[in-house]
Amino acid sequence: MDFVLFLYNPRSEELIMKHFDFIYKAIIASLFFLLPFTVFSQTVAERNIQNRILTAVEFFTNDRLDEAAGILSEVIAASPDEDAAHFYLGLIYYKQNKMEEAESALETAAGLDPKNFWYKYRLANLYSVTGKSELTLALYEQMVEAFPKRYELYYDMIDLYLSQNQPEKALETLGHIETVFGKNEMTAIAKFDLLRKLERPEEAYSALEDYNKEFSSAQIITLLADRQLSQYKDSVALAMYEEALDIVPGYAPALVGKAEAYRMTRKYERFFETLSQLMTDKNVVSAGKCSYLEALLGSSGPTFMRIFRNQVDSLVSECIATHPGDTLVNLTAGRYYYSTGRNDMAKERFLENMEMYPESLSAAVNFTELLMYTNQWDSLATESIKAYEKFPKETGFLEMASLAEYSLGNNTKVIELCNKIISVAQGDSIKRLNAYSTMGDIYYHTGDKKKAYKSYDNALKINPDYAPVLNNYAYYLSLDKKKLSKALSMSKKTVDANSDNSTYLDTYAWILYLQGKYQEAKPVLKNAVMLYGGKESAVILDHYAEVLYALKEYDLAFLYWKQAKAKNDGKITDLDERISARKEAIGRK
Repeated sequence: MDFVLFLYNPRSEELIMKHFDFIYKAIIASLFFLLPFTVFSQTVAERNIQNRILTAVEFFTNDRLDEAAGILSEVIAASPDEDAAHFYLGLIYYKQNKMEEAESALETAAGLDPKNFWYKYRLANLYSVTGKSELTLALYEQMVEAFPKRYELYYDMIDLYLSQNQPEKALETLGHIETVFGKNEMTAIAKFDLLRKLERPEEAYSALEDYNKEFSSAQIITLLADRQLSQYKDSVALAMYEEALDIVPGYAPALVGKAEAYRMTRKYERFFETLSQLMTDKNVVSAGKCSYLEALLGSSGPTFMRIFRNQVDSLVSECIATHPGDTLVNLTAGRYYYSTGRNDMAKERFLENMEMYPESLSAAVNFTELLMYTNQWDSLATESIKAYEKFPKETGFLEMASLAEYSLGNNTKVIELCNKIISVAQGDSIKRLNAYSTMGDIYYHTGDKKKAYKSYDNALKINPDYAPVLNNYAYYLSLDKKKLSKALSMSKKTVDANSDNSTYLDTYAWILYLQGKYQEAKPVLKNAVMLYGGKESAVILDHYAEVLYALKEYDLAFLYWKQAKAKNDGKITDLDERISARKEAIGRK
């Protein structure tokens, strides 16, 4: 088990140094070490050059890059060997994203003063940023030889070796760190990770054990305990977790491991006691707690949740109380309450996030999505518009408002919202396509067929192969018994692309039926009913029965009409009347 979310990585500060932006304050602070001049031994011309470089540096730090570059270029033209001028010009070019010029300038600076650490270090950084990994590594190897006490170089080299799939070299470099600087917890963990990467797990854990014999480390002991637990040696693991907690009381990974040991041995009372200790510890970051809670909830079956619902509720409540106003905690709690059917409690969590952080897009999305998933259409219609007004680039809120108004039966508002989406989402073909599609459906159902078909035509201009529009367009034409050839052509596209969709198959077969092609329609509908779930649809069963009746397969026809009647929920208003008429036509009662 690895509970890395709770582990502080002390290397993060070294890794930050890889970013070019870090250089500026550091270089300014060491400016007088980089500018090699002595006031009493310099000529007036030399002092003038150094003053101009200082002025350029001041402009550079204030983002007056063009002015700084102009001064430095003049300095270099007058005195080409001024390494500091080349160096700062390289930094300026980097900020201006002129990578070739930056590389040339930094290489010149490093060539003029080969003993300057910063020159080579920033040049290596630039090589790395521009993907020149071989040059980067070669320069780092030179720097390590020249500056063996620069701690950060070794870890950068380890990352470079790993990026080039040279883990053995990385391991060797780690050995140099221990030789030069001595062992510490960070090097022990790094060696452990490298050995596992090399698929040498026994050696990896032996390295941890060797370190643990010399030093006391809660992190190392916890990793060793995790291994014992993975081998079902729960009593040994528990003792080790306690040892880690003696060293660092409240150490989160040890608490989690201890809890897992109790869970694996079904000692649930102690399991929840340990987790309660974790949830109420203010020194443990909320992100780790939330990650564990989500993992626990995701892996626990319905039986566990049914039996221990109260205990899990307590853990969530303790986490909320320990981290009041924490957005991640509110999000985790809200998801938990939603998953357990307590929509009002979920809403409370998401609403608190949105109210505390009104400028947070994610908070607004979470809240409106909850309203959508819980069918709170009135609230969704209102809140989606509010969210869109706050985040006018996010047309997804308009789509949610449209869904809400559609669900409320407010067709006029749906049309207004769709037109709004089309006008503001000119560069988003998918949103415009969906808007035209929705408008077509609404117009048809409200009786404005002309506008419906125009909307569908607009949608198909965006995507001529969009199956939902092709199917609806074709089906509505079939209901009108107009342009059946056009309808058949559109419908065929849908079944060619979606041969297992019973709705599309039904539309295609029904158009064939209307054209009198009963024999062609029959196998299509048979597949829809027998293979792809059409037997659950009264409309599809009715259509199949009509085709069978037209082919004079009366017994089968009335069998499927019987099934259609059983599935009909009033959608087919004339079904009973038609069946009676069909029976009467062939002399059946």
